[in-house]
Amino acid sequence: MQWQFTSGWLKQARRCESPHFNARPEAEVSLLVIHNISLPAGCFGLPYIDALFQGCLDVQADASFACLADLQVSAHFLIRRDGEIVQYVSCDDRAWHAGLSSFQGRENCNDFAIGIELEGTDELAYTEQQYLQLDRLTRQLLQEYPLLSPERIVGHSDIAPGRKTDPGASFDWHRYLGGLAG
Repeated sequence: MQWQFTSGWLKQARRCESPHFNARPEAEVSLLVIHNISLPAGCFGLPYIDALFQGCLDVQADASFACLADLQVSAHFLIRRDGEIVQYVSCDDRAWHAGLSSFQGRENCNDFAIGIELEGTDELAYTEQQYLQLDRLTRQLLQEYPLLSPERIVGHSDIAPGRKTDPGASFDWHRYLGGLAG
């Protein structure tokens, strides 16, 4: 079954809308950025990522959350360890995931990128379910947004070197990109 997008929303994803987005300046989608996230670091399956992206994270819930107070951040998608896909922002809108960033000399990657977060860390292997869902989601995005291509898929570390390290050494780029070619 092919997945369906309506107004940038994937019908098959759990929708968890974030207030942290705005309009794309040129309505262009031409870059896909892979990230990782876990809250607290290395802990999975908890509600804190949804809360962070929705702007309602209780920073008292864990000592490591203190630095996240008043942070306004979002991504388009999260793929949890069990393969669940959550969508926070329409792909037609600008999510706030890349921060200070540059791709091929072009600044502000949020303007033209879709951000996919994988529930994980730089060091721990991602799950089979995550790779399967990432492959499926990427294939659908490549169909939906013709300016996207495998050559325009990067890690957060590629567009914010020295500042970001995700998706990390644990992400199998060969497996992911090789799967898209087949």
